[in-house]
Amino acid sequence: MSKFAKRISNMESSAAVVKRLFGAMNDPEIISFGGGAPAKEALPVDIIREITNDIMRTEKRGIEALQYGPVLGISDLRDVVVNDLLAPKGVNAKSDNIVITSGGMEAINMLCQLYINPGDIILVESPSFVHSIEVFEMFQANCIAVGMDEKGMDTEDLEAKIIKYNPKMIYVIPTFQNPTGITLALERRKKIAELGSKYDVIILEDDPYRDIRYSGSDLLPIKAFDRDGHTILANSFSKIFSAGSRLGYILADDEVVNKLFDIKTATNSHTSMLPQILCAEFFNRGFYSAHHKMICDLYRERRDTMMECIDKYFPEGTKRTTPDGGLFMWVELPKGINTTELLAESVADAKVAYVAGEGFYVERGGKGNNCMRISFGSVAPEKIRIGTERLGKLICSKLG
Repeated sequence: MSKFAKRISNMESSAAVVKRLFGAMNDPEIISFGGGAPAKEALPVDIIREITNDIMRTEKRGIEALQYGPVLGISDLRDVVVNDLLAPKGVNAKSDNIVITSGGMEAINMLCQLYINPGDIILVESPSFVHSIEVFEMFQANCIAVGMDEKGMDTEDLEAKIIKYNPKMIYVIPTFQNPTGITLALERRKKIAELGSKYDVIILEDDPYRDIRYSGSDLLPIKAFDRDGHTILANSFSKIFSAGSRLGYILADDEVVNKLFDIKTATNSHTSMLPQILCAEFFNRGFYSAHHKMICDLYRERRDTMMECIDKYFPEGTKRTTPDGGLFMWVELPKGINTTELLAESVADAKVAYVAGEGFYVERGGKGNNCMRISFGSVAPEKIRIGTERLGKLICSKLG
């Protein structure tokens, strides 16, 4: 049999974590705190049916929806990104600088196609989003960890590693970070943009959770402090509109967008037209404001329930984050509990899934093996209570 490309073996470790994550999400018998899916209640099914029935006519947008479309995305959806999603966050942009992608992960993939050669260094948070690490490893990049604390990526450690490793790219999830739920402090956002310019390094700002803030105050994106195009913003509609629509976007300067045009044509010509039109109409018909409030209220309740239950059912000495938005909470258990080893028993006996913390660290070597990422977004409050009690009992039994 022909040999597989080297990139396949490079990504084996991170791919194994992602496989386990998706497997538990789809088992109806499991209470899954593992996946990052939005709540079923957050999906605007009735509204989308109403819009679809209206637009899918020859005299309206039916032909447009079923035909080839513009490479960079339809103009009204790019205008939505500029006017409804970026301008309120302090980012001034033109629709010509927006590329609509097939989900947030295609944005990461396309930017790696543009910039990453085998052996290039990418600096990432420690811990970081394992799915993006999988993509970086597929492109045969070497990921180097940068420390984090309660204020996000440590910019002193970041600058030291820029000087030491001469990276091609810095990957950062600044708002309600996956997996920790931590938000990068404002002064560090400014500093990271400055470091990108100072050392001629691309800052890939991946910010898909930013728009589901339900406590605390909004912070300007890193892109708002970019003065020369070194920061590229990637985002997604998955958490605020529909995960299944597979819609994301990139904001970059003219030169980058021109190159992304070529990459997009060589990849899939353009993003699917029907989801783009439905999403644009959803915003332009005025549905987003009430929908946004609803999902923030929903996730706030689930976060509060999760925090209450972890504090009640998990053993003494457990530490957790307090996210101001997003879908994730990071839990550090007392030493002696290996969450990777515990996971199989948790799924089989307690019928509860989570993602073991070790897989989020590019350092490997057992770092984070007493940690777990817990997602509360897609789990109803009553199931959060049942699942955390079961999981807490299992953990406590291991501590004697």
